[in-house]
Amino acid sequence: MGKATGTLKAYGYRLSTIAKYEDLNDPEKVKGFIANIEGSNAYRESYVKAYNWFVKIKGLQWERPKYKYETKIPFVPNTEKIERVIARSSSKYALVFRLLLECGMMPYELSQVKLRDIDLERGTLSVQGFKGHTSRIFKLKASTLDMLRVYLERYRENERLFPSSEAMQKAWTRVRDILTEKLKDPSIKAVNLYSLRHAYACKLYHQTRNILLVKEMLGHKKLETVMVYVRLLNLGEEEFTSAIAKTLNEACKLIEDGYEYVCEMDSVKIFRKRK
Repeated sequence: MGKATGTLKAYGYRLSTIAKYEDLNDPEKVKGFIANIEGSNAYRESYVKAYNWFVKIKGLQWERPKYKYETKIPFVPNTEKIERVIARSSSKYALVFRLLLECGMMPYELSQVKLRDIDLERGTLSVQGFKGHTSRIFKLKASTLDMLRVYLERYRENERLFPSSEAMQKAWTRVRDILTEKLKDPSIKAVNLYSLRHAYACKLYHQTRNILLVKEMLGHKKLETVMVYVRLLNLGEEEFTSAIAKTLNEACKLIEDGYEYVCEMDSVKIFRKRK
């Protein structure tokens, strides 16, 4: 089929909705139905994509309508809320979510990783691009690599090394909702699994101010797709959390955790990290 399970389910839902009112084998009537759907152009475009897939499968012909829409600015929570969900997760999913946050992968990309894609000696993980994205290779932090070694001792013989993207989504939602209720903090409810990818992109651009690098590491082929992260960091004042290091080891640990060096005062080095 060439599509992820989640995508096929979404297409199936939209096609079944169309089929309730129009003949799927009549493209002109389907075009009229989509044009009259209540909602945004982005919503109509989702129906166009589903029907376009159906047309290709059935060998039909149609003139695909185009609906222009503005890309929404993604919600990017501060890392504290993400870390709380990860800390609350099982050891299995704590690693899964850590990899998504540290590498900015799409959940489906991680679900397709095989044992051969992991190099424990070099500390790297390779992913194959999904939805037209390019393939990438990531250097893992030492702490994440340690978690991965423990994970592989238990799961390396499994036919599927990592859970499906649907299982990842369910696990994240379950833990997030439990935490939301326990802390009585409704803002946590807004943190979805894809927020990890957005957080990764914002952090990388903040640290490097290199939008081409962000494009490369996310696997996108078009620069305009990632320009949203430039806009995000230009919205209002940036908030930081600070930390100090008295020794070389402490400084190295802070850098590994994403902190950047600011200055030195009273014989201690001061670091900061965007919230």
